[in-house]
Amino acid sequence: MRVRVEGDSMLPVLRPGDWLWVRRGARVRAGDLVVARLPSDPSLLIVKRAAWREGEDWWLESENQRASGRRDSWDFGAVPPSSLVGRVVLRYWPPPFLRAR
Repeated sequence: MRVRVEGDSMLPVLRPGDWLWVRRGARVRAGDLVVARLPSDPSLLIVKRAAWREGEDWWLESENQRASGRRDSWDFGAVPPSSLVGRVVLRYWPPPFLRAR
């Protein structure tokens, strides 16, 4: 599955406009970047870091805690594994030599 990054909650790791390959249903470990359904609106997808487990649930965090409109587990708590869509395996666009610094 392909996902386009919007917003600056994952800066500096991911930037708005980055395109990601996501492996649906992939095993997630602490530290992985994941795509999950936003608990308050499951039709929206978010890209976050799977920080740690709380029992069976995952604590998801933004890289940029000062981003406006950031939504992560500090706002909605840990999410069940069923909310995780997949693990980010690759940022494929833009290529490193075209990426703005």
